Formats: sequence, structure tokens, C-alpha cells
Amino acid sequence: MRAGFPAAAERVRSGQARLGARALEVALQRDPTIRERAEETGLRQLLRDTEVFVERVARALASGDPGEVREWADWVAPVYRRRQVPMDDLVSLSEGLRSALAAVLAPEEQAAVDVALDEAVATFRRYRRLAGDARKRSRIITALYRGG
Repeated sequence: MRAGFPAAAERVRSGQARLGARALEVALQRDPTIRERAEETGLRQLLRDTEVFVERVARALASGDPGEVREWADWVAPVYRRRQVPMDDLVSLSEGLRSALAAVLAPEEQAAVDVALDEAVATFRRYRRLAGDARKRSRIITALYRGG
């Protein structure tokens, strides 16, 4: 856990709750419909989960391995699918985290975080495509498949 930027990882960990809250704020500014879809309970769960997301980013930053964040994204995507959270919301959350971390990281540290978050976003987009979030379904075609 010393191959990357361990001092930066400690700075990120020390502001974990604040960074998670800021990431959620930015995501809600980017896409205000998240608030309507998630309601109060869903927003609290997202806020709780952003702290774990921040921890994984800190681990990736300390170890120099962006796979820490990619693996986390791969693990949590089915959980979010079960909660019926669109993968686009997680992409927005990732982008919100990217902008929140810019306040506490130096440019070379931010570059390492960008690589890790890009891998997480790619994972969320892959699950988005698999799950059908990428496009709205036609009501006519849906009715035809249902048989009514």
C-alpha cells in the first residue's frame, strides 16, 4: 500500500464523509432526477455507499492500483441493479467524486485517481448496457413481447 501516493490516500481518508457528501451534491446537480428516483431512503443509502467508494479510491491511490476501484464497481453493480438504481446514477456519482477529490489532490495524484475512476465508469457503463439502461423501451414493443 505504499507503491502509489500513501500521503494523499490519508488526506482522502481523513475527509471521507465530507468528500462523499460533496460527491453526492455534485451528482445531484448534474442530474436532479436522481433525487426523484431515489427518494430520501435511497439518497441516504447512496451517501453511505459513497464513503465506501471514497475508501476504495484511497486504497487505489495508496497502492497505485486502479483495479481496487474497478473491482469494487464490479462487485456493487449487481447490488445497485437489485435496488433498481440506474447505472447512470453511479456514473454521475463517480464524476461527482472526481470533482470533489480535485480539491484535496495534487495534479499527479488526481491523474492516478482519474484512471481509477475511469475504470469504474467503464464498468458501470458495461453493466448499464447489459441491463438495458442505455435506452428507453418502446411501449409498443414491450406490449408485443408481453402478448397484450
